[in-house]
Amino acid sequence: MSIAATVLNELCRHALDAIPEECCGLITGTEKEVFTTVRRITNVMTRMHVADEASFPRDARTGYYMAETEYLSAQHEAEQRGERVTAVYHSHVDADAYLSPEDRVFAESPIFPFPGAFQIVLSVIGDRVKDAAIFEIDPQVGIFTADRGRLLQAVER
Repeated sequence: MSIAATVLNELCRHALDAIPEECCGLITGTEKEVFTTVRRITNVMTRMHVADEASFPRDARTGYYMAETEYLSAQHEAEQRGERVTAVYHSHVDADAYLSPEDRVFAESPIFPFPGAFQIVLSVIGDRVKDAAIFEIDPQVGIFTADRGRLLQAVER
C-alpha cells in the first residue's frame, strides 16, 4: 500500500524522536485522500503504568496509551476540516513491524474510538526505522488478521 512520502517521513521522524519509547498518533484524511494529516499524540503509557501497575503492566518502552484529550482534539479538528481519523500509528522499539495481540485487542475493542481505522506499525531498530507495515480489518471476519498486513511504500504526491 502506498502513502505520501511526506506523511511517511513524519511518522518516521516521530518514531525516532520518541526513542527509547514507542510513539503514537493519528492520521486523518478523506475518502479520496486517505492519509493527509499526521497528528502526534503523547504516549502516556509510563504514567498509566506508574499509577496502576496491575492494570498497566507495560511502560512506554513496550506499549502505548494515547493522551485522551489530545486524540479527542485531533479528531475534532479533523472533522472541522471535513476529514476523519483514517489510521492509528505507533512504533515498536527494537522489534519488527507487526500487530501484536495487545494492539489487536485495542483496535478491535467495541469502545475503540476509531472504528475501521488502519493500524500502522513502524519498526525501529537501533537509531533507524527498519520498516513500516499497515494492517486493516478483514471484512469477511470483522477482525485484524495477519494476512491483511502489508509493508508501506512511500510515493511522491
